[in-house]
Amino acid sequence: MLTIKRLSLADAHLLLEGAKARAVQIGVPMCIAITDESGQLIAFERMDGGKITSTVIAQDKAYTAAGAKRTTESYGVASQPGSPAYGINSAIGGRLLVVAGGLPVIADGEVVGAIGVSSGTPAQDTECAQAGIDHFVRQQTGND
Repeated sequence: MLTIKRLSLADAHLLLEGAKARAVQIGVPMCIAITDESGQLIAFERMDGGKITSTVIAQDKAYTAAGAKRTTESYGVASQPGSPAYGINSAIGGRLLVVAGGLPVIADGEVVGAIGVSSGTPAQDTECAQAGIDHFVRQQTGND
């Protein structure tokens, strides 16, 4: 029997809260998706003004980061022609994204979920995703 560690709905709300706060600070309305460790959606928010096309992109970024247990940005580098994972972005019906903005959420050395953010530049998406994780960690450790 396996014991699975995964994000709760309350955890997902903390991640959303942190990412959304950063999006407001930088003035870019985002689509923010939180998944469990298997890439299944737990929570999603499309801020007023978030791009319609980014709803699916944010969810697929989180799906990729959770399932692959790595950042979507790292796949971007590895999927270029001549690289070891060239063409992987066409796997899983195209759900595997290679654009920055998807980060795994790690607790006690295990991937427990992921956050995917989309609507800004790849750097802005990653910045907001990381802000979500930072807020979550601060709340878990009582440092906020």
